[in-house]
Amino acid sequence: MSLHVFQSFGAMRGLPFNGQADWSLEEKLDRIVDAGFDGIEVAWTPTLPLGKEAIELAGERGLDWSIVCFPTSVDDFKQIADVFAGTAARHINVQPNVRPPTVLEAVPYILGWLDVARDAGLTVYFETHRDRMTTDLRYTLQLIDAVPSMQLVADLSHFLVGQEFAWPVSEENHAMIRRILARASGFHGRVASREQVQIPFSFPQHKQWLDLFLGWWEEGFQGWRERSPGAADLIFVTELLPEWYAITGADGRELSDRWDEALLMKRLVKETWSRLEARTPAPDTD
Repeated sequence: MSLHVFQSFGAMRGLPFNGQADWSLEEKLDRIVDAGFDGIEVAWTPTLPLGKEAIELAGERGLDWSIVCFPTSVDDFKQIADVFAGTAARHINVQPNVRPPTVLEAVPYILGWLDVARDAGLTVYFETHRDRMTTDLRYTLQLIDAVPSMQLVADLSHFLVGQEFAWPVSEENHAMIRRILARASGFHGRVASREQVQIPFSFPQHKQWLDLFLGWWEEGFQGWRERSPGAADLIFVTELLPEWYAITGADGRELSDRWDEALLMKRLVKETWSRLEARTPAPDTD
């Protein structure tokens, strides 16, 4: 049982922070390797042609990889599954890009995507994300109740902003997040406040929000360890995205160095995992 920390490949856009020309594709991957990440997650759409090349070069460097995709139908996802069947993809992260008004109408999509993934021999998880089927916390809770086999990639930043939880976070709101964590088989790492989806969490005024997310992740890791077999791997993706997510100043530049913060996040979640390992050894596989 182990934690694998991936870097979002999309989060490498706009780096380095000092305003120089973007690192090349090869340099981005080399820096990910040198920093000790275990893999990358690549967004897979027809408009992002670098995805295939990034996956190929990542494999050459010994990096694992997963993809995130945005299907609008069962047939749409089948085309994606056909591309990745038989590959080394660790999992397929689906952002369900359809918005049925009722859970009853949403269930056939989830079941259809699960069937397609099973037939292709792929592991599929569903990401909690704004402007997707999973945009609303209470709707998502009803959805996972309706489909017990539905496993999540928990990006809790979207729920914190979407619900605009007051501070301190109430026990009622913590309880809803715990239900999400109980279905999480993967995590996306970003720190939000109740008004902003991606804050510079290294700034001292944001410590309460960093502590909140670290506490949620620790709870999620612990629950996953308790319900998973001893040989399982948990993937946590650091996903600090460019200026359309990050807070920027009047000059359009971000306020903090996303790469430095990705490295800090990796260290913090690994320390969290190590504490859990020391406290609760992995289940016996015999």
